[in-house]
Amino acid sequence: MDKDAAWERIAELRNIIGYHNKRYYQQDNPEISDIGYDRLLRELQELEKLFPDENIASSPTHRVGAAPLTKFAPLEHPSPMLSLANAFSTEEIIDFDSRIKKLTATDSLSYVAEPKLDGLAVNLLYENGRFIRGATRGDGLTGEDVTQNLKTISTLPLQINKNSSQPIPDFIEIRGEVYMEVASLQKLNRRRLDQGDEPFANPRNAAAGSLRQLDSKISARRPLNIFLYAIGNVHGAGFSSHWEVLQTLAAWGFPVNPLIQMITGIDMFLEYFAKMGDLRKSLPYEIDGVVLKVNNLALQTTLGSVSRNPRWAIACKFPATQETTIINDIIVQVGRTGSLTPVAIMEPVNVGGVTVSRATLHNEDEILKKDIRIGDTVVIQRAGDVIPEVVKVVLSKRTGNEKIFKMPAHCPECGSDVVREESEVAHRCINLSCPAQIKEHISHFASRGGLDIEGLGEKISAQLFDARLIYDPADLYYLTKERLLELDRHGEKSAQNLIDSLERSKKPPLNKFIYALGIRNVGEHIAKILARKFGSIEKLMAANFEELTAVYEIGPEIAASITQFFQEPKNKTVMEKFQKAGVMPQETAAIIKDSPLQGISFVFTGTMESMPRSEAKAIVENLGGSVHSGTTGKTTYVVAGREPGSKLDKARTSGITILGEEEFLKLINRQAL
Repeated sequence: MDKDAAWERIAELRNIIGYHNKRYYQQDNPEISDIGYDRLLRELQELEKLFPDENIASSPTHRVGAAPLTKFAPLEHPSPMLSLANAFSTEEIIDFDSRIKKLTATDSLSYVAEPKLDGLAVNLLYENGRFIRGATRGDGLTGEDVTQNLKTISTLPLQINKNSSQPIPDFIEIRGEVYMEVASLQKLNRRRLDQGDEPFANPRNAAAGSLRQLDSKISARRPLNIFLYAIGNVHGAGFSSHWEVLQTLAAWGFPVNPLIQMITGIDMFLEYFAKMGDLRKSLPYEIDGVVLKVNNLALQTTLGSVSRNPRWAIACKFPATQETTIINDIIVQVGRTGSLTPVAIMEPVNVGGVTVSRATLHNEDEILKKDIRIGDTVVIQRAGDVIPEVVKVVLSKRTGNEKIFKMPAHCPECGSDVVREESEVAHRCINLSCPAQIKEHISHFASRGGLDIEGLGEKISAQLFDARLIYDPADLYYLTKERLLELDRHGEKSAQNLIDSLERSKKPPLNKFIYALGIRNVGEHIAKILARKFGSIEKLMAANFEELTAVYEIGPEIAASITQFFQEPKNKTVMEKFQKAGVMPQETAAIIKDSPLQGISFVFTGTMESMPRSEAKAIVENLGGSVHSGTTGKTTYVVAGREPGSKLDKARTSGITILGEEEFLKLINRQAL
């Protein structure tokens, strides 16, 4: 690249990065992913190295974030809040370690590794143990005074724990990350969509938008948390290592991430990095990498900083889980209940190491709320690193040529009429013989949640239907090896394996069989309730509407779905075919009237110390009780563990009995005797 072209690109990159800095740091509404931003910044850094005359102090490569918003009072940091350089590969992590060893002339270094939360960095000032001020990072030198909003975070101590053996300094600035848990963000976004507001793109923007409210009452209603991870200036206390700092903060009562670890040697860190990469999916909050810091504070001072980055620390980033792409088309898929689901067909893009080209748009209402159009540039992510979803539209990319999507009036599979009931968000094909519904129904029957028939996935199910070998799930049990061998891609072994799998599935647990039937509104939980209550498929088939609604948790809508299913002539025929083929669901002993927890409903909130919540749920259900995700008028007990959520407050205001973990354990132990 010649000098003129390089200078032109440098100017362009500075403008682009400045624009995205404002969107990210000031407006909490980014238009590109973190990795997309990092690519731009790296390109600018490389060009400035090649052409040092253009490496001016006002360049984004020398600045942290963006200027603080004028709606907040400015608050100058006693010491600068720097930004970390990034590493995107194992080689770059090893290079960092090599540089540190060379600069410090030592081969034996200890580090501290910490999960890198995707939140909002803040600086907290304490005098004589009392919280006096707090600010956002801002431009690294001056932030926004958000003291009152920080006080609404329940996990942030306003007074340092004086009972600690550690002396309380006269003054200290403590750095932390304000974040929002994934489940809390999902709940908040559902509420925002219902109110016609734009959803937050990710937990970081939700945390930033919640903390930067002029009305602290709004911040107080948002489920914000904080982890503290470093200190700045301190008077009246001294520390020799970063690990000592973290342990002291914890002793003072500050929340410190429990996953931090002392590291000796870069190989140990790479193992930790891989472990965090595997663990991140199960964490309640999002992490986008791991931070590696030199442990010795004297060495940190010696190493100093370059530009806007300290030399003694680096952020080792995981592959991106959010990216931008373009929606080329929106198609409609038909499910087993006849529901029509719009699906975005997108320009392929790599998200978190996986190439994504399709994402469900759920329903027409969701498309309207997010104003998604064919041709739009959108931010996508893999929910839980698995399911691709469209987060939002990048409105600034609109050209005017985008097309508004409308749900079809006729089923794209069979041409039948499509209807939408007033009480539903889904559009449905009303043709029970719709090929798409039948294929999905058969696939559901054989799925892991259903009868778990090995070797019978969606493609094989569709192939069998298209070959006119099956028309419903019961037909599976009339297949022969000879007929299977007539199909493409079916050899002697695979055909026999499928026949054997079908034979093994003829005596399924009753609850699995009920769920596999695909009765509308009957999921795995309701299937278990029906199996325990009625004990056999014959008794369930004979149950009338009144008998069904008398069962706890079975409301009129579910009861109507069940009775309609078994009264449908075609379904009666299918059930007879199952019986003739020798499919015999194993009877379940119905819950007797004196079962210890019969009719008692539980809701769990917070973390249990003695067992996972899944285990507690299983114990309750085995004793005849039920477990729900939210409180209702029928809730008997709310069990509160460590760090309970809003369910506890709702229980208190509703007069629901609250049990601590010890009380819950006493209750179930007593009932089990």
